[in-house]
Amino acid sequence: MRGLSSAGPRRLSRRRLLEAGAAIAVALGAGVTLRMRGYPVPPRPLLVLSAWQYAVVQHAARRIAAPDAAATKAGVPAADETGVADFADAWIARMNPRMRRDLLRFLAFVEQVAPFGCGYLGRFTRLEPAAQDRVLASIEGSSHGLLRAGFDGLKALVFLGYYRDPRTWSVMGYDGPLLGRTSGAR
Repeated sequence: MRGLSSAGPRRLSRRRLLEAGAAIAVALGAGVTLRMRGYPVPPRPLLVLSAWQYAVVQHAARRIAAPDAAATKAGVPAADETGVADFADAWIARMNPRMRRDLLRFLAFVEQVAPFGCGYLGRFTRLEPAAQDRVLASIEGSSHGLLRAGFDGLKALVFLGYYRDPRTWSVMGYDGPLLGRTSGAR
């Protein structure tokens, strides 16, 4: 038989397969660890969010609640000025544990995975605003219902934090609560 072994194709032993799997797991773990570094320290102690999760909420809020040019000229504040990420941290601390877990997993998806789906190698918080807009739009328009639901939840959380500030009410034409007004004021 012209030099061919009759033993057939060489098979990996269970031990070699486990060693290869462990090596891949270590490499992936190292990659994730490297991608989770370099986040700024939040301005105050956080209740639930880690520094990277705080940064994801902060960057997403900047894009989701970005005032247009006319609103900016009218003095409507940006998301950072209204403390959306701080509000989100306090809100998430009061959430049902399962919902909190799901939201925090979604933040990890937004930060680490969603940019790849749009062709970006960097994490969400390191992308330029236009690229962040594309990533968020891709999640919002995803064919996967869970991703769209995650985006809807994040957007609702951002809007709760943003529109609680009276300086943002003019964007919606809202002039404030009726309670506590004098009869002539409106």
